[in-house]
Amino acid sequence: MTVRTEPVTAPEVEPRRPRRKHDGPVWEERSGPVGQGVKGLTLVVVVVLILFPLWSIVLTSFSTQGAINEAGGLVTVPGELTTEAYHQIFTNQLVTHSLLVSLAVTVVGTLISMVVTVLCAYGLSRHGSFGHRYILLFLVVTMFFSGGLIPTFLVVSGLGGYGAYWSLILPSAVSVFNILVMRGFFSSTAPELLDAARVDGAGEWRILWSVVLPTSRAVMAVITLFYAVGYWNSFFNALLYLPDNGKWPLQVVMYLYTLQGASMPGSGVTGTGQYAGHQEIATLSLQMAVVTLTLIPIVLVYPFVQRHFTKGMLVGAIKG
Repeated sequence: MTVRTEPVTAPEVEPRRPRRKHDGPVWEERSGPVGQGVKGLTLVVVVVLILFPLWSIVLTSFSTQGAINEAGGLVTVPGELTTEAYHQIFTNQLVTHSLLVSLAVTVVGTLISMVVTVLCAYGLSRHGSFGHRYILLFLVVTMFFSGGLIPTFLVVSGLGGYGAYWSLILPSAVSVFNILVMRGFFSSTAPELLDAARVDGAGEWRILWSVVLPTSRAVMAVITLFYAVGYWNSFFNALLYLPDNGKWPLQVVMYLYTLQGASMPGSGVTGTGQYAGHQEIATLSLQMAVVTLTLIPIVLVYPFVQRHFTKGMLVGAIKG
């Protein structure tokens, strides 16, 4: 009796894949020395490109006429320095008052815009709310179609806004884009938290104040920054609705004096840059001093909300 034996073949083994040193996304993996060097060089170049214009503006604001003439415009290398431009600005009643107007409009306008945006976004994020689909559709339509400049001017003027400070706030108090971002963030709130709050007897106001807002600090910081920067940099509404230069915000003063070449009322600065009773002040130095004043508040506020910026935008936009 013969027994047939078949050759035994070893089982096929899949080629072993190299193990990744990082379990996260590919773009978060640590690169080699060359990659690290390229990233570092790129960051240095970007920082220089951002800081160099700011350095030139600030340095020019502290420079004398002779230093500006020697540089042929904006000063990049420190020369003869003076604070006379800032002395002129802060002793000018128009500039100091316009600075207070800008601060007040920014604070009050941001507060009003955030209240309206939070309430609207929370209502639209609750799927059982009355007519939320139609309201959302109506809001989205306004992002692509508007009444136009002249109808808006007629409406604001007809309501008594011509010459009033509220015309700088209410016509632009709501941004549909910001509402949609915040709605997406509110919609991503864990349903378990909301159900637990309802079981404990909390109403919608209590849920919004004690559950939704504390878990939405990131998007709140980002939207607040958006509104604050928008109000601080706004000047067009003031040009339309405020004929009295005594009510102008700082941005209008900067626009007319820096870009249009007009002289500030009561400044005492002539077209050649002479300032009565003081040493010679360069017109460009005064202009850059006004620009520096408009940059300071945003530069001071942004670092405190920067860490929330990416999280607030990505979570609000992706999960909505």
